[in-house]
Amino acid sequence: MSIANILIIEDDEDIRDAVRILLESEQYAVTEAENGEKGLELLTPDTDLVILDVMLGSGMTGIQTCEQLRKTSNVPVLFLTAKASESDKMIGLMIGGDDYLPKPFSYAELLGRVKALIRRYRIYSGKTQENDEKDPMITIGNISIHPDTNYVLRDGKSVDLTNTEYKMLLLLMLYPNKIFSAKNLYESVWNEQYYSTANGTVMVHIRKLRLKLEDTPDEPKHIVTVWGKGYRFA
Repeated sequence: MSIANILIIEDDEDIRDAVRILLESEQYAVTEAENGEKGLELLTPDTDLVILDVMLGSGMTGIQTCEQLRKTSNVPVLFLTAKASESDKMIGLMIGGDDYLPKPFSYAELLGRVKALIRRYRIYSGKTQENDEKDPMITIGNISIHPDTNYVLRDGKSVDLTNTEYKMLLLLMLYPNKIFSAKNLYESVWNEQYYSTANGTVMVHIRKLRLKLEDTPDEPKHIVTVWGKGYRFA
């Protein structure tokens, strides 16, 4: 399957760079624009996804950009925005957006949305056949997780996880053997600023995951503690 092409329209250079680096590390081809006008110029029939900031600082707003884009293209649009109210979300979806991700967001959550939107668009547009798609499940040992839904298997049997447990497990399994500190996990999963007492919150959720996924929770083989550093999925 050919490399997917993603267009980022975001006026904040730091956010734009961070998203580009993340997507390029996943082998996506990325084009950038700092405003809506430039973004519309860079849009091509080969574009598979547009990541669009609602609150663009100058010129056209993200909403106006999406309205213009929809006159010529049905490419999926993922809105990024600091606004998170239901009314803001409905406006974005009603004028042609496909999904909505409020800032700050975790990289795992962004990647999950990106992969789902591109896969669906490529199937519907005939760029690939549904049965040609790779199995989206990530499997390590006897644990499998779907990157787009709250769906986890242990030894082939479904495991019920809370949304927070799922986000934590997905982040760990997306980057196996990478060590995540309690601060990394808390800020990525809870999307809140880390504080020292949050260590206990992270430990409680690690314990719950082990109880649900490990054969021997007190001697985990998957969700391993790296003393003095954090946790990793082995």
